[in-house]
Amino acid sequence: MKHSMRNGMLAILCCVAVETNVGIAQSSTQPTVAIDSGKLQGMVTDGVSAFKGVPYAAPPVGELRWRPPQSPAKWQGVRAANQYGADCMQLPFPSDAAPLGTPPAEDCLYLNVWRPETKTKGPLPVMVWIYGGGFVNGGSSPAVYDGSEFARQGIVFVSFNYRLGRFGFFAHPALTKESKDGQLGNYAYMDQLAVLRWVQRNIKAFGGDPHNVTLFGESAGGESVHVMMNSPLAAGLFQKIIIESGGGRKSFGGSPHLHEKANGKPSAEDTGLAFANSKGIAGEDAGALKQLRALPAEAIVDGMNMASMMQAAGTYSGPILDGKLVQQYPQTAYLANTQPHLPVLVGANSLEIGFGFAQTKDELFASFGADAKAAREAYDPAGNADLKTITLEIASDKMMVEPARFVAQALSRVGQPVWEYRFSYVAESMRKEWPGAPHATEIPFVFDTARSKYADKLTDADEKAARAVHAYWVQFAKTGNPNGSGLPEWPQYNTDKDVLMNFTNDGPTQEPDSWKPRLDLIAAQQK
Repeated sequence: MKHSMRNGMLAILCCVAVETNVGIAQSSTQPTVAIDSGKLQGMVTDGVSAFKGVPYAAPPVGELRWRPPQSPAKWQGVRAANQYGADCMQLPFPSDAAPLGTPPAEDCLYLNVWRPETKTKGPLPVMVWIYGGGFVNGGSSPAVYDGSEFARQGIVFVSFNYRLGRFGFFAHPALTKESKDGQLGNYAYMDQLAVLRWVQRNIKAFGGDPHNVTLFGESAGGESVHVMMNSPLAAGLFQKIIIESGGGRKSFGGSPHLHEKANGKPSAEDTGLAFANSKGIAGEDAGALKQLRALPAEAIVDGMNMASMMQAAGTYSGPILDGKLVQQYPQTAYLANTQPHLPVLVGANSLEIGFGFAQTKDELFASFGADAKAAREAYDPAGNADLKTITLEIASDKMMVEPARFVAQALSRVGQPVWEYRFSYVAESMRKEWPGAPHATEIPFVFDTARSKYADKLTDADEKAARAVHAYWVQFAKTGNPNGSGLPEWPQYNTDKDVLMNFTNDGPTQEPDSWKPRLDLIAAQQK
């Protein structure tokens, strides 16, 4: 995979619904569970029971487009849960690091559960995964997101789909007038909350412990974890969090306010009106909303994905500061110490993503103001570094690496248990192409699904790295501390010592952050 500035930015910004058989005959060899909407029959593979395509909400179509998720219809008999449901409506793009396993559709609010088939004496820890994709792409069906290896390590693992693009984030005056409970705009986040509540109601049926839930996600999924951690509506729904390349200062898209213009940005409602106008729909009444809900799903997508979303900025708001579910930026919450004091594992990769448009090194370093000379010494001490490389490093530090350290620092200062990592491991087959670990490349190692990603190019060293990373994540989910027997020690983060765990090509290594000089410069700019 070639890395360029544009592809780096695209990585973040890193099906027709499956018919299920209701009333099928139960099989003595296949697992059956009863949840609050009916009975499910899953499938067993190599000691792992999987239940896929489980509806956690009613299809968000027709009159339910742009409404909070509604309870799914109950069913009689036993529902087959052996195939993924449709991933949410989107326009896939060819270079996606986690290509979808199902065609997308608007009817997409399904989740999946993996558990060990062997019965245990007590309830098992639970992990809930939120995928990335810039809030416009992604789904739960990609092979690298398979939860089987977590289940083999004694975890009940949950993944799910949430609405994307304009289906997931949309505001319009007519929606405001229609709303009875004030839940507006952030339908993607509402879906995530609905899953967390579903877990509280139903995970015991799968052998999981609703009081030992770890919420984790990557990129847009990591940003979602920040939102859930700091939303009063999510209080008590999980006990530990993991944030992979999820920023931690302001949201990636800037998050407009729901009703008011702010910071030179139009309101989310203004953006929704602009989209409606682009489709020839005028007005702010119920008639306009009826026309918007009648638009084909493809017209709502309107060609937008990670490759084109920057061009869609005038008609797409992204996540919204709605004052209820999303009340503030993560940075604001952490500086005010208003977040719940849960155990946190946070980090980023060594060659993340970002964007920059400087034409010369002088222009690039001038952006640091009085720190221009120090920035030059930190990023280009020999004076012979490539402009493109430095630009990516600075952009990566601004968007992902420094915000992860900021979160670790802010939480550590108030005594919250936090562990910071940097993922620097590069698969052996890619070391001539990648000078560092690009955005999202930690995922196959975290899930121990590297073989799905690298196939016959996977080496023994790659498999060893995956087992190590996976083991830390499993241990954290079980105990709230990533350390365990046989693992190199990962010290809890302390702001004064600034020691992190670096997952290098030579193995996990605890070390003082060698990037401290350059990250301190970035931090000074973020204030």
